[in-house]
Amino acid sequence: MSELRVIVSGGGTGGHIFPAVSIANAIKALRPDAKILFVGALGRMEMQRVPAAGYEIKGLPIRGFLRPLWRIGNIGVGIDYLKSKWMAKKLLKQFKPQVAVGVGGYASSAALGAANSLGIPTLLQEQNSFAGLANKTLAKKAAKICVAYEGMERFFPADKIMMTGNPVRQQLLDTTITHDDAVKSFGLDPSKKTVLIVGGSLGARTLNESVLQYLDQILASPVQFIWQTGKYYSAEISERMKDKHIPNLIVTDFISDMGAAYKAADIVVSRAGAGSISEFCLLGKPVILVPSPNVAEDHQTKNAMALVNKKAAIYVKDVEASKILIPLAIDTVQDAAKLQSLHENILKMALPDSADIIAKEVIKLAKQ
Repeated sequence: MSELRVIVSGGGTGGHIFPAVSIANAIKALRPDAKILFVGALGRMEMQRVPAAGYEIKGLPIRGFLRPLWRIGNIGVGIDYLKSKWMAKKLLKQFKPQVAVGVGGYASSAALGAANSLGIPTLLQEQNSFAGLANKTLAKKAAKICVAYEGMERFFPADKIMMTGNPVRQQLLDTTITHDDAVKSFGLDPSKKTVLIVGGSLGARTLNESVLQYLDQILASPVQFIWQTGKYYSAEISERMKDKHIPNLIVTDFISDMGAAYKAADIVVSRAGAGSISEFCLLGKPVILVPSPNVAEDHQTKNAMALVNKKAAIYVKDVEASKILIPLAIDTVQDAAKLQSLHENILKMALPDSADIIAKEVIKLAKQ
């Protein structure tokens, strides 16, 4: 059996990087001899996150086009794209992969574009219910396209689509801590209902403002809260909270053990990133989704509605959150029948073992 060599490309956000690393880990579990090289965008999150996960990464000087497209700065963006594609081609000729995997993001358009021009088979993994630009552009020449939502024939050739779901952080599924111990680990009372509010690693201003406006109601409620503010907002929130004493509200800028946080939570309040949604589905976690309005093509609202239409999540518009989000969370977490129905419906949408299924497909393509 010849040595397996795989390129994995994409990034820009945690939503692209977690699946990419999960796929690489699954390939390694099936083929420990595999040589895996990541290709990312210089200056983006993947340049730190991928080496931290134990993989080598090469960076390209690629970046996104400025909006509107007629802006003069896009001449430089175009030049960087051509330079990146040339660098990617050179890299692929040196590394000699049998297959290339793209998870979306700037870098994958150059790396997988180069793979296509060299006749290397490519596999795409699309996390969202509304396909990203890089994957839409690369779809025509891809051998396989792995998706997490129904109806993706709108964007991709139907005969190439595989419904696999999104690979998630394995440690979340492997958590063995009990609910009571998880609640105690945050210094809270296991006999009370717990709401977890997370706005991603950087935080979400809307979610934070929603909490700050309802501090009195939180204090008076029989419910307890774990609130991840995000590192970006932590100093400002510390300042605004300095004279407040609310024992049923745990405030933290970052939660390192998300497995324990999810286990402690009776309901989660979150943005609607595709990776987070896949985690909620696999864990059967009742959730209130507040899609971010600041993402391309309103991806997050489309992700959220795929669940809401199956009564598997509650949806709150970003513009309405500061008025209704916290009262809604307090009411819902105390409604046992509603929590049970959300739990059962979201669990039905789970697609387990995504990373393994995709890894097997990658290995199959390499053999061809």
